[in-house]
Amino acid sequence: MAYVAVDADDRLEEGPEGLEFKSFLGTDARAEQRTQSGASNLDRGYLTDHTTHKGPSGFWTVDYYQPYFDVDTSTVLKRCYTTLLPTSPSYLTILTPSADLYGPFWIPTTLILALFLSSSLAASISSYLSDPGAAYEYDFGLLSLAATIVYIYTFAVPVLLWLALRYFGVGEWGVAEALGVWGYSLFVWIPVSILCVIPISILRWVLVGLAFCLSGYFLVANVYPILAMADAKATRLLIIVVGVLHAALALTFKVLFFSYYVVHDIGPGADPIRRFI
Repeated sequence: MAYVAVDADDRLEEGPEGLEFKSFLGTDARAEQRTQSGASNLDRGYLTDHTTHKGPSGFWTVDYYQPYFDVDTSTVLKRCYTTLLPTSPSYLTILTPSADLYGPFWIPTTLILALFLSSSLAASISSYLSDPGAAYEYDFGLLSLAATIVYIYTFAVPVLLWLALRYFGVGEWGVAEALGVWGYSLFVWIPVSILCVIPISILRWVLVGLAFCLSGYFLVANVYPILAMADAKATRLLIIVVGVLHAALALTFKVLFFSYYVVHDIGPGADPIRRFI
């Protein structure tokens, strides 16, 4: 048996850092190999590290509406109080760069609760001032009535207007923008409904008139420029329909939720004649 002396290679003594594996396949070949490997793993039920890119989602999926709710609270609050300032530079552009549905959903929902709570509180106070010994029963039917009126006005009216504009060939306005304008226009009614707890009839009329003017002007200022884009001049007459529906909403709020009075008996005994203040 013979022994042969072999000189060690210094590069092998550098450790794993000195080793480098190279592929002699082209870029396309490596990509094809990864694709085939991923398909093979999927066939076996394995998960791969490659991210699968999804296509556009349909309007019936949650992913379709997710971008419209991706908005921070400060932006929503800024859009809310901007509707109260007609002289603000961003009064006509509060929904830029993109509309959201977060505010248009929670504003009418909050308004429904505010209408029910404020009207119930004011009615109970009026009942106590009229007859301190009488028991007051809350009318929970007002809650469902408020929800029906507010949600139909907030969602059905702008969607119908959007469909009408699509019919007349005005495609620059999306349904999200329409819902945004109607939703944010209702913000002023929230503080007004709270202030209407004050048992002064003339003050409630003034507050309702103020809310009607502020929200109505916001609607007209944002909707009429869209109607003016239509080739048919008669399309602009739709602004009259918008105004009539808005006036009907304000009158409905006043009659159903802000009409409560303190009643006093006149004269000694149980006189059926009463005085309203």
